[in-house]
Amino acid sequence: MALSVPSGTSGAAGSRSRTPASGPAPAGTRRRGELPSVHNALICVGLPGLAISPEHGQLTGQGFDGYYQSGRRLLSRCHVRVSGREPVAVRGSLIAAGRARFVSVVRLPGAAGPDPELVVERLRSADGTERITLRSASDRVLRVPVEIALGTDLAFLGAVAAGTPGAELPAGVHGAGLRWTGEGCQAVVTADPPPDDALAAAGSLRWELEVPPGGSTDIELRIRTDVSARPARPMAGGVLSQARADSDDPRAQALLRMSLEDLRAMLVRDPSHPADVYPVAGVPWRCGFSPADTLWAARMTLPLGTRLAAAALRGLARTQLGGTGPGAGRIPGPLRDAGPHLPPTCTGVEATLLFPVLLAEARRWGLPEREVAEFLPAAERCLAWLRAAADGESRLGEPGAGGLQRAETQAHAHRAAMLAAELLGECGRPGADAWHEWAHRLRSGFRQTFWIEDRTGGRPAAARTPDGRLVPHLGSGTAHLLDTGLLGGGTFAEGLLDKVRTEQVARLLGGPAMDSGWGLRSLGAREQGHNPFGHRGGAVRVHETALAVAGLAASGFEREAASLLNGVLSAASTFGYRLPEMYAGVQRTEDSVPLPHPAACRPAAVSAAAGIHLLTGLAGVRPDVPAGTVALRPMSTTPLGAIQLSGLSVAGEPFSVRVSRLGLGMVEEAAAGLQLGL
Repeated sequence: MALSVPSGTSGAAGSRSRTPASGPAPAGTRRRGELPSVHNALICVGLPGLAISPEHGQLTGQGFDGYYQSGRRLLSRCHVRVSGREPVAVRGSLIAAGRARFVSVVRLPGAAGPDPELVVERLRSADGTERITLRSASDRVLRVPVEIALGTDLAFLGAVAAGTPGAELPAGVHGAGLRWTGEGCQAVVTADPPPDDALAAAGSLRWELEVPPGGSTDIELRIRTDVSARPARPMAGGVLSQARADSDDPRAQALLRMSLEDLRAMLVRDPSHPADVYPVAGVPWRCGFSPADTLWAARMTLPLGTRLAAAALRGLARTQLGGTGPGAGRIPGPLRDAGPHLPPTCTGVEATLLFPVLLAEARRWGLPEREVAEFLPAAERCLAWLRAAADGESRLGEPGAGGLQRAETQAHAHRAAMLAAELLGECGRPGADAWHEWAHRLRSGFRQTFWIEDRTGGRPAAARTPDGRLVPHLGSGTAHLLDTGLLGGGTFAEGLLDKVRTEQVARLLGGPAMDSGWGLRSLGAREQGHNPFGHRGGAVRVHETALAVAGLAASGFEREAASLLNGVLSAASTFGYRLPEMYAGVQRTEDSVPLPHPAACRPAAVSAAAGIHLLTGLAGVRPDVPAGTVALRPMSTTPLGAIQLSGLSVAGEPFSVRVSRLGLGMVEEAAAGLQLGL
């Protein structure tokens, strides 16, 4: 399902405007560029199907609610009345990535007391089915009239986002239900049992039902694009292994389960190469292919297998720019807002630098050598672009940003060079020594030109302008300086920072200006322009928090890592363990809760993958499948107590590891021939 957000609007990749928290503005009143609020919605995901619902469960035809398939709203109104009354909603919740349950009660006419006699339960699925169950608490037979009012505009999701969905279409009776026809699409709703009456003019189905004493009766609705179509179902498993986390802290398994479900629910097939799958960037506004997000999600889920990484690499290799011009070898990508102090950044540059990193690390986790060989030419083209685009000191500016050199871009470039040097050498390709020298030159220059000294120990600059001026603002991009990449033998590559400055960065990331108590702020609380809801101006971005946790732990700063980890887990519990792509970076207090961002995608590929990355990182699994070894470097402070991670994948085989409360790691299941490294 592809969504092109209308002109003037944007998803997480661009600037955001916010609508009031009370809900979506009526069509025609939302300002250009605004997206409806989605933080209170319950979103069932099983692409290409979506079901977006308010917490009470009634689809009223207003706002963005409805059943969607392949980007079209097949049903916008599904309003149930029982005995002529509106059921009183008591609870609505997600029970899985693709299913939600809504419970309401009805006090029937003539009832003697205040207690409701009838419970109405609605199980709604992203595949386009809804089961409505009436349960009686009475000791007598209940004869209950039920009416379901239905309607749709067959609008594209992009038009709904812009507040211009169009008028509701007239219905026609079709068998045991109703049908609507619009431009290039039709929707059919059928019911089981068939209704006693189907009224096209009113768009309603009616039944006279009997509910036995203490018993129940069901109505099942099926929403399709045509009468013969099967339900749209999420893809079957197999792309990601079925991992499990058994821990002293029950939040670990809850987060891992939901993150896995969400990622699987967001997987779609490449239309031109259906054997390849990838996760869309985020629901509901970014249901399309985002190169950088796809690579990050694949990299953070390598402990669950390399199939997603292979599909991402194969798909992006097909998009790589050819020819011999200045852009040759670069992977195209959209611009992304970079906060209040920097111009938009090119996500294509980020993707180009991530490509060889993902290939090198996927090989460590067990990507077959034949596939490594398939992707090596594209990786070499990425590296050729990097060499051509960097200056004489190996520093990399960005196209369209006037030559601005961002610190996190230098971290991406350095990581790519270090991992590529080892990859090329081990695969017998030329250039390994040259890339080691290139990385050394960048590292030396960075340490001289990107550090701002002050009385508190200094900080890395966020960027360097073409005239040599340093941009001093501290943000979550600093975490990328600690993400150095996995080499052979279970070691991490040398980073851009020396030991003293790594310690200072750890102090900054773990300090109150950056650690909100719910995760890492995207811009420090003391920085000019800080806004706790700014998606790169102060909000917590989950995947950068996960990178900070992993980098801090690998550098030996487990206290700071544990604080950020526990902050995200605490936030996750309030979001039903479906982490949004971002949420407000307000300071945590004893009686506070994290505040959602009204327009954030939830779920999002990078935040779901980050939940997996946070938990698998506790065990510190560092494989080197080409060498036949795997090393364990668990967090010795065991921030979640004892934990057992089972159902991981190393060398394409099941892998399980247990970490005791004392921080001792033990491999419990592994591929034959895999040895424990030092």
